[in-house]
Amino acid sequence: MIASPRVSVIVPAHRAGHQLPLSLGALRRSTLDRSSWELIVVDDASQDDTWLVASRWADTVVRLPGKPHGPAYARNRGSEAARGEILVFVDADVCVHPDALARFNEHFETRADVTAVFGSYDAHPAAPGLASSFRNLLHHHVHQRDAGDAETFWAGCGAVRAKEFREVGMFDEWHYARPQIEDIELGRRMRRHDHRIVLDPRIQGTHLKRWTLRDIMLTDFRHRGVPWTRLILQERPSGAAGRALNISWSEKTCTAFAGIGWIVLLTALIAGALWPLWALVPLVFGMMALNRKFYGFLARARGIRFALSVLPLHLLYYGTNVISAIMGWLLHILLGEPQAPPTFAADDGMDLRTWPPRPSRPRASVWSRSAPAARASHTRVEARQS
Repeated sequence: MIASPRVSVIVPAHRAGHQLPLSLGALRRSTLDRSSWELIVVDDASQDDTWLVASRWADTVVRLPGKPHGPAYARNRGSEAARGEILVFVDADVCVHPDALARFNEHFETRADVTAVFGSYDAHPAAPGLASSFRNLLHHHVHQRDAGDAETFWAGCGAVRAKEFREVGMFDEWHYARPQIEDIELGRRMRRHDHRIVLDPRIQGTHLKRWTLRDIMLTDFRHRGVPWTRLILQERPSGAAGRALNISWSEKTCTAFAGIGWIVLLTALIAGALWPLWALVPLVFGMMALNRKFYGFLARARGIRFALSVLPLHLLYYGTNVISAIMGWLLHILLGEPQAPPTFAADDGMDLRTWPPRPSRPRASVWSRSAPAARASHTRVEARQS
């Protein structure tokens, strides 16, 4: 194993045996001196050969038994096995560019005030198809556009100082047991503790995921839109809602246009007439005008025909945002903030501390300690000589 790594690269993986040769192979081609970083793969209860494939590339493989625990839990277990001062999180379906790790390391070596850094997908997604291209290029454009200080974090290709990561409570594995907005929530928590986060769009990786229309709708509604809305509403008492999550005025306006569009469609349906649909025309042109830089980017990258062909997907994206916001608001009103499981309340009553610590919500206290008292008893760590 690497004697004293400065950087620990953590890759959570679930049924990713077919992708790991590509993503781990990309990491091994990094220009950062191999003696300065270790590679940790966390196999999240996969039923395929994920752990076996990972063992051919990684310095350490953490195998989690039972049912899948989610990427937040997997990344936390990887961080417990990590020895580096810097934790770099890379998704199993992301092939980082050769200079990615070196750029992360450069940020932390030269900018003592920076706690976390994250990058972007590149403009060349691996999966074919309109849905995959649209989704990945939208992500690329947004991250290229919003370079600089950020209010959130992205764990698909992001890095954080290990000490501060542990002090703020690590990823919230208690409330995000499946892929959701666990990295966004971590970023917001770091910002509440006055840690600086930087988006560097030069740090890039190729996304391998193949998106379908169902994947897009499910992700935008269940995994991102609804929990994202609830997180914004939970932050409101802390005074952070005004700058929550870097939501620009143009995005809010486009979402408002989509909301009006839903009203127009319902009006046409109730009236049994087509004439109300004419009101959609200025809404669509208004949305395109507000996103003219995005469509210009698509036209340059893939041609005008492609740029126009993704318009229905873009409209669906904003339409889903509206439904997600409404559902998130209703759940917030009806259920309030997500509650910890009863066992945590029992722990609090007996004044017991747990590792990892339960992340705080606004108005809640945060505690930390320099190292966990014990590893999870059901987690097995296997290391091999590299």
